[in-house]
Amino acid sequence: MSTRDFIEKDYYGALGVPQNADAAEIKKAYRKLARDLHPDKNPGNAEAEARFKEVSEAYDVLSDTKRRGEYDEARRLFGAGGAGARAGFPGGFPGAGGGQTFDFGDLFGGGAAGPAAGAGAGGLGDLLGGLFGGGGGTSARARSRAASGPARGQDVETEATLSFEEAVLGVTVPLRMQSPGTCPTCAGSGAKPGTSPHTCPVCQGAGVTSRSQGAFAFSEPCRNCRGTGQVVDDPCQTCGGNGITTQTRTITVRIPPGVKDGQRIRLAGKGAPGRRGGAAGDLFVVVHVSEHELFGRKGDDLTLTVPITFAEASLGTTLTVPTLDGTVSLKVPAGTASGRTLRVRGHGIKAKARSGDLLVTLEVAVPVRLTAAQRKVIETLAEEMDEDPRPQITAAVKAGGER
Repeated sequence: MSTRDFIEKDYYGALGVPQNADAAEIKKAYRKLARDLHPDKNPGNAEAEARFKEVSEAYDVLSDTKRRGEYDEARRLFGAGGAGARAGFPGGFPGAGGGQTFDFGDLFGGGAAGPAAGAGAGGLGDLLGGLFGGGGGTSARARSRAASGPARGQDVETEATLSFEEAVLGVTVPLRMQSPGTCPTCAGSGAKPGTSPHTCPVCQGAGVTSRSQGAFAFSEPCRNCRGTGQVVDDPCQTCGGNGITTQTRTITVRIPPGVKDGQRIRLAGKGAPGRRGGAAGDLFVVVHVSEHELFGRKGDDLTLTVPITFAEASLGTTLTVPTLDGTVSLKVPAGTASGRTLRVRGHGIKAKARSGDLLVTLEVAVPVRLTAAQRKVIETLAEEMDEDPRPQITAAVKAGGER
């Protein structure tokens, strides 16, 4: 992320959250926007695709505590969109809007002359370089040379919906998605097949040009090569000289056992390819898990509710209950109360070294319809039962009546 991005881009506005939004608000806003703008839901919609990339970039910065702090500090120092920066220097600050960068490194860094060069720990150039992620005293020209070299590919995000069993047991799924990829026609060079890019004669491959204004040195992207350091005389017709095209691809992804609903899985090097030989970005898969008709989840434990009869609860019994990978026998002790939970060890989620358990909650089922014979049996049982099932309630009622 460049300094100029930090100064000019409003990441809070992109996500629609206030500057004091906490991490949960930022994540909630991002997930909603990413779901609505995802290329799979908007095939062929260039505007939605661009907005999706903008939202993803904003979340990458604001979800990282350190990068968010640097971004907020940059906006505080130079003002949103560079307005504050322009007011702080005689003649205006050309870093915003005009595509120019004030070269603090050249003026105050290691190559500068004058009293400011040796002040403190490298001067203002070191201070601002550290703030925006550059090295101490690194000049704009050096940074531009780095930018025109190998560039890491963009991170890509997609979504996958899994069944409950797949999320618990793990699964390998094919993901079909649209993302930037190396142009197949020019192999990413941007030049028409049979031709090659050549070094820009204006900036000599640096990607920037410099000019002086009194004691200040200003650098701006080279207009001849648009900051790339190379010129393509005959652009590739497929990608228009960009070297990147939007491509549909299918990749196979292994989802580990125990993944949770809403979890974001990172797959290193599976994102968009890098430019000029740079490393590929990462792929982030947001997992959505469907509900199960029988089982629930509590951490690494599976939950299951099993109805039993009054007789089974009173006399005890042995039940056969399902698990996600078979069945298991469960002994119900005599006198089991409705709502009691029994633990079956080792039959939960095997996501770590220790497996979770199966938690079986027993509920006494009350019959809705009774035959005459059944009713007679229950009435006889009720007459024979002399134990008060609610002694505390009875005592409270009795005490209230004696007042």
